[in-house]
Amino acid sequence: MPDGELADIFEGVDAQVPEALADHLRTVTLIDHHVHGAFDQPVDRAGFEASINEASTDPVPDFMTQFDSPLGLSIRRWCAPLLGLPAHADAGEYWDRRSRLSPAELTALLLPRARVHRWIVDTGFHGDRLTTPARLTELSGRPSSEILRLERLTEHLLASGTGADEFPDAFRAALHEAADGVVGTKTIAAYRTSFDIDWSRPADAAVVEHARELSARPTIRADSPVLIAFGVHTAADLGLPLQVHVGFGDRDLDLHRTDPMLLLPLLRTMSPVPVLLLHCYPFHRQAGYLAQAFDHVHFDVGLGINHLGTRSTALVAEALETAPFAKQLYSSDAFGPPELHLLGSVLWRRAMGLVLGGWVRAGDCSERDAIRIVDLIGARNAERVYGL
Repeated sequence: MPDGELADIFEGVDAQVPEALADHLRTVTLIDHHVHGAFDQPVDRAGFEASINEASTDPVPDFMTQFDSPLGLSIRRWCAPLLGLPAHADAGEYWDRRSRLSPAELTALLLPRARVHRWIVDTGFHGDRLTTPARLTELSGRPSSEILRLERLTEHLLASGTGADEFPDAFRAALHEAADGVVGTKTIAAYRTSFDIDWSRPADAAVVEHARELSARPTIRADSPVLIAFGVHTAADLGLPLQVHVGFGDRDLDLHRTDPMLLLPLLRTMSPVPVLLLHCYPFHRQAGYLAQAFDHVHFDVGLGINHLGTRSTALVAEALETAPFAKQLYSSDAFGPPELHLLGSVLWRRAMGLVLGGWVRAGDCSERDAIRIVDLIGARNAERVYGL
């Protein structure tokens, strides 16, 4: 295989994927509906290994390496050949070759091979370390759209001097102004309050009270259930699609309190705008139920696909169990190493080929239907939901 060329994504399993489906999955362009930027400054090996562990930014203990993980194996399997190394090159050899390239060179090398047609970018976390949406577009050759984090808007307004009494109207005005430049909003309530809160629409008087309390703190961190519920309902009133982080995440998240079933009171009462349940692992079956039960609910299994590596095939299969195919979207949730932007695409395509190929070979699905399902989840649903 020539240097810099991506291996066939069905290498080793080609007999399990019908030819037309395999050809389509190799070439179809995707919309990555939830992604972050790539690193725009060099990181050392410790920083790199920390960035491929979703739950911790602590240094990796001396007794282990993150290359010895499902994600680490996938990086060595699929990314090493792009650096001119054999698949499964050892970690030291991979790191040595990777270190010869600048962050921009790595991003420009890896991202185009993901065959993503559009990036929908959340810029709300460590944006100073990552490429901007414009820079991501420049390096990948593909357009980017932006998502607005509601908690960041709250924090920005209060930190910049907006008084508590003026906050409700100021938030509505700022969100209305921002709506022209974004395709949707996002809440990280999973990190700030978890989901077992009062999701009813708060009165302005309660919003003012909580804004005043938050403004008095030395550090403004929007962790008030009242302010989070206010932001979500306000965004929904404007008709903006709402992304919600669900499940798998950093260690400061109480995983058992991010089961999306705890969102039922919100889903039953909010304005019926598209709700995008992000990541969802290990609650992807609950998310599939909610997507079946509520017309405005959609979900993805991004992030988990990368971190499960070869086992992501089982995750994709379980995500396809319950929900209508019009209610799932593709995402990578890649953050930092551009390897993650590529791997999300490679592993999803491979998993879809194996799962749908099994259905076709068993006679449970036509190959034409399988290709249509790929198109819906890979791009068409995102086009509809975000009005692209």
